[in-house]
Amino acid sequence: MIDKLERLKTEYETLEKSLGDPELISDQSRYRTAMKRYAELGNIVKVFNEYKEVSGRLEGAEELRLDPDLGSMAQEEIDELTPRKEQLAGDLEKLLLPKDPYDEKNVIVEIRAAAGGDEASLFAYEVCNMYMRYATQLGFKTEILESTPTEAGGYSKVSFEINGDGAYSKFKYESGVHRVQRVPETETQGRIHTSTVTVAVLPEAEDVDVQLSPSDYRIDVFRSSGPGGQSVNTTDSAVRVIYKPGTPDEIIVSQQDGKSQIKNREKALMILRARLLEREMAKAQAEAREARLVQIGTGERSEKIRTYNFPQSRITDHRIGYTTHALTDVMAGYVGELTQALSEAEQTRRLEEMSKGGQA
Repeated sequence: MIDKLERLKTEYETLEKSLGDPELISDQSRYRTAMKRYAELGNIVKVFNEYKEVSGRLEGAEELRLDPDLGSMAQEEIDELTPRKEQLAGDLEKLLLPKDPYDEKNVIVEIRAAAGGDEASLFAYEVCNMYMRYATQLGFKTEILESTPTEAGGYSKVSFEINGDGAYSKFKYESGVHRVQRVPETETQGRIHTSTVTVAVLPEAEDVDVQLSPSDYRIDVFRSSGPGGQSVNTTDSAVRVIYKPGTPDEIIVSQQDGKSQIKNREKALMILRARLLEREMAKAQAEAREARLVQIGTGERSEKIRTYNFPQSRITDHRIGYTTHALTDVMAGYVGELTQALSEAEQTRRLEEMSKGGQA
């Protein structure tokens, strides 16, 4: 590990010198790539430098440990520095884990009401608001792409975009089935009902991620309509994209929330690319599933990942056995504690696999 860290430190120092090169600065694409790599390496080098400094102090203290005059002071320093060195070594192992190639991407979040009728649609609305508040706290921008409101005031389905560096890293663990247990407002006998919504988190795909040819899909246009069939506008601005129509690979994406047919077309194709990328990711995950020790964030729609129990103000994430009673805070958008717990569990799994010679 030390040899690899030394190589990364050399790369960091070389990059630092090159960032002042006018030729590199004039090429904004290369410059942005270099700056991003420089920032990534900066975190590693900072921890590595402290690790070397602590290691050097420990070596010095070990040499003095048996000295009759300085031995007691040296032992105190050893007792203080040993756990710090172990902590820094663990931090470096995590920093050296291969990055998820999609972590920095924007995301598209799709939420659908599943079992539970009106109660499921109301919870879909609340989950949508929860994520959008969390995104705002992180400094990300959000935009509703498509929504189908219900007469009860919820959503039968809704999709929205989250733009910001590292958006996928923050939301990728949310894919799956979310279960809610509570007494609906319409329940006269106080019985607890169980409803579910499904959440899909798709990294936004670029042309280099997904090869999409115009011959692969058909575009239909139609007049937008709102709840109850009412006309939203009088022009054919709504767009339906059908990928490989009539085949087992068929995917249908409709977009009608925007007033511009061109904008709706762009958004529909963006969603289609994201779904195609998700399909490729799911295929790769399925191939690696047997080697996984812990299932976290596989994105399977049938996976019950979390339960929200309102009478007990409790949220339980079933993948890692994590429970919190801060349900009100989480629904208000404070999802970071859950995200951190899931991220740490994933890191632990990958480190265990690496220590056993597996692939992380």
